[in-house]
Amino acid sequence: MSEADYARRPALSIGLVAVRVGVDGRCETGAAGEERSVMSEPKILLSGLGIPESPRWHEGRLWFCNWIDRQVMAVDMDGRAEVMLTRDPASQSMGYSIDWLPDGRLLTTGDKVRRQEPDGSMAVHAEQRANEIVVDARGNAYVNGADFDFVAGAPPKPGYIKLVTPDGQLRQVADDIQFPNGMVITPDGRTLIISESFAGRLTAFDIDGDGGLSGRRVFAEDLGPDGICMDAEGAVWVSTGGFSVARVAEGGTVLQRVELDGYRAPFALMLAARTGGPCSSAPPSGTRPTAPPPTSNG
Repeated sequence: MSEADYARRPALSIGLVAVRVGVDGRCETGAAGEERSVMSEPKILLSGLGIPESPRWHEGRLWFCNWIDRQVMAVDMDGRAEVMLTRDPASQSMGYSIDWLPDGRLLTTGDKVRRQEPDGSMAVHAEQRANEIVVDARGNAYVNGADFDFVAGAPPKPGYIKLVTPDGQLRQVADDIQFPNGMVITPDGRTLIISESFAGRLTAFDIDGDGGLSGRRVFAEDLGPDGICMDAEGAVWVSTGGFSVARVAEGGTVLQRVELDGYRAPFALMLAARTGGPCSSAPPSGTRPTAPPPTSNG
């Protein structure tokens, strides 16, 4: 959806939704022994947002990108929101994400990778257009993208993952990614997992000592992956492409599935450490942020 199309859209309640899993919800056993969560009514944290994306749990709050309004925002579980960063009005309105360096400085993607300094000023971290970003404990920033204009409807081309090292070196570490999207790094720092949205799969790579990626393999498939998060047991929370989210193990076993009512189709997920439930991006009939069971990611 272009920004002009968004402005002409029918009224939708696009916002953030919090869901508590395994706490006040109950679980039933579904097909193949997977747990299917029966939720109490999800809690809408914020509504009327301009395509919320890239949810991250950071310092006790849910941070996210409010794309159309060119903002980075943070909200607590009581719905108290704060604008943390306002992007240049001339910057691209869609396709940017956030993460933090180990020293706490915020990184943003878009036409370039930028870094917020302690005084609030923005500096160029890498001259690289990028979509999603994830940073490891060593300060290596992995960014992804594809060289075609998705918003304009150009024919798709395979994408890439690039590495920005702490000293500013930039190099490509993976290619042939079928629409690269959300990424996570395992807590031990040894594996990177990426959503290949057009292929409907999660792909895993080993992280080498120099930050390179190797050992490419399928983590899980037959999904609708976009923004993802990982829990303490190494399972990934991911959209199914419909009105539910799944907790999947490496190999594709679905450990748990959460059905969302009201035609809510989540696309980006983040675990909220305090509530033990997911936070996702999806509207009542298509876009919002929600949250899975306890853990931390990002």
